[in-house]
Amino acid sequence: MISKKQFEKELNIIISNAIREDVGGGDYSSLACIPESAQGKAKLLVKEAGIIAGVEFAKKIFKYVDINLEIETLINDGEEVKYGDVVFYVSGSSLSILKAERLVLNAMQRMSAIATKTNKFANLLKGTKTKILDTRKTTPGIRAIEKWAVKIGGGENHRFALYDMIMLKDNHIDFAGGITKAIHKTQRYLKENHLDLKIIVEARSLKEIEEILKSNTIYRILIDNFNYDDTRKAVKMIGNKCLTESSGGITLETARKYADCGVDYISSGALTHSVYNMDLSLKAV
Repeated sequence: MISKKQFEKELNIIISNAIREDVGGGDYSSLACIPESAQGKAKLLVKEAGIIAGVEFAKKIFKYVDINLEIETLINDGEEVKYGDVVFYVSGSSLSILKAERLVLNAMQRMSAIATKTNKFANLLKGTKTKILDTRKTTPGIRAIEKWAVKIGGGENHRFALYDMIMLKDNHIDFAGGITKAIHKTQRYLKENHLDLKIIVEARSLKEIEEILKSNTIYRILIDNFNYDDTRKAVKMIGNKCLTESSGGITLETARKYADCGVDYISSGALTHSVYNMDLSLKAV
């Protein structure tokens, strides 16, 4: 995964770009009717049950807009919330609160939805060794907060992007001329370029798993679109030679069955690409 410093940089880019996009030359609606000296207070109100996420990110947004804004936190990231709960109060310049309002809500509604869905998967997998992973199927430009939300919900992050882990999927394998060629070329490339990256290889059949296992430098095998019986066979074949990951249309209805096959991880793009925002609002008090 990327470093903490790089992650913080990604968050700052998201905030600055979102404020640029939303505010532009100025929040004229607020400037037109609210005095610059006006002071106010608002509360983040929950209107739907779930797992709250984005509280710490909201603090970063408020401080980016106005360092003097004060936030009183009542509920922290990762905690369960219900209709009517107040997550935090923010007080200070009324103009600053209104300037930050939409970005805070957009981010927290999305992050809370992702955390809530991830938490459902994580709860389903309790009692097994299997952990739920996200993917790169994220909203362009805000990957950092979506992956942050997955962790808040009890999941784990897959690679952050194309640069922090090698993942040889079907197209890489086909374009390279086969699994063995793809792996050997990758190993050579990493060595020549002094890169220390883990290698994951996707398998589409038990035969491909046999071929992958001939290499001893594979970190994880992606058991893609296998049925339950073949997944169990694959896990037995792989043993402790490397880690295992099931993927391919796995849902809340099927996740536990794949976990019971003995895989180390299940990855699901649905954690980030198929969620409905949690209903939250920021109300003046």
